[in-house]
Amino acid sequence: MAVKNDMTKDFLHSAYGGESLAHMRYLTWSKVAEKEGFKNIAKLFTAIAYAERVHAENHFKEIGGPTNDYTVTAGGVFGYNNTVDNLQGAIDGELHEVEQMYPVYLNAAEFQGEKGAQRSFRYALEAEKIHAKMFKEAQDLAKEGKDLDIEAVYICPVCGHTIYDEAPDKCPVCGAKKELYKKF
Repeated sequence: MAVKNDMTKDFLHSAYGGESLAHMRYLTWSKVAEKEGFKNIAKLFTAIAYAERVHAENHFKEIGGPTNDYTVTAGGVFGYNNTVDNLQGAIDGELHEVEQMYPVYLNAAEFQGEKGAQRSFRYALEAEKIHAKMFKEAQDLAKEGKDLDIEAVYICPVCGHTIYDEAPDKCPVCGAKKELYKKF
């Protein structure tokens, strides 16, 4: 079912654009981290790129309606630097989503009674909180020339929940089963 209210639709378009940009940016920054010898930070970027794709797909599905052109204004962090600087860009982008973007988008969707958009925005918001913390931890280590000490990163393919080393029995955000988590 297509979203009915124009404001929520605009927010879904913007969030879709921003998440799509983040997906590609993190894949690019993963290659930089790999080249600099940060194998696990590269893994983190790749895994979170997948989570951003999950968010973009959720937003896209909620837009619904007929297929046609739409101009999208979306914020995005740009730069192709070293891993420490790229991690700062990731932190800044995630904090923008957590502190400014998604709370406003979620509030509008709630006000307008757009249940699907509410779910999509809430899933993204909860995952982005985790991403900001993970990127900060990675940056603190990278500043010292150290890599993350992790075995794997797991992403929930329903909501983008992200966790190190072992998936939970049930996703704490959306309730998805452990077996669904994607391992990186």
